[in-house]
Amino acid sequence: MDTPDADGLLADQLLRLTRRVHRIQKRHLQTRGLGITPAQSRLLRTLAHYDSPPRMADLAERLEVVPRAVTTLVDGLEASGKVRRVPDPTNRRVIRIELTHDGRQALRELRGARRAAAEDILAPLTDKQRTVLGGLLDTLVDGMGTEADGTGAGVHGTGAAREPKRDC
Repeated sequence: MDTPDADGLLADQLLRLTRRVHRIQKRHLQTRGLGITPAQSRLLRTLAHYDSPPRMADLAERLEVVPRAVTTLVDGLEASGKVRRVPDPTNRRVIRIELTHDGRQALRELRGARRAAAEDILAPLTDKQRTVLGGLLDTLVDGMGTEADGTGAGVHGTGAAREPKRDC
């Protein structure tokens, strides 16, 4: 008889949790009637972290996707008025992507949907368990604990997860 593979079981649990997070977040997005997919949501959140409008290639790199995927996402968000393509002021051949007023409004709604989804998922945990989970997730995502980077950032008892560094 084979012994259980502990790492394999953990990997399965993480995958199931990831799917559950996506399902719950999608449900909250649909409830709010924003007409935004989780992938579009991620692009909007990423776009909001830039000081000036990025190029599509910058977004693709930050999102770790192929540029064509960003084009499709931007097309949908532009059609709904949440982003717009603008010419680069120094090189007219370069197009940059910026949030519109409707896009910033949608981001506020998205934050609420994400908070509600996090509350649903984290509800069974105590504050102490959330702090432990936050530390563990920081270690897995960043490859180090929060003490190593000195920020102390993460879930850590707040009930809300921070954005992954790659989306900043």
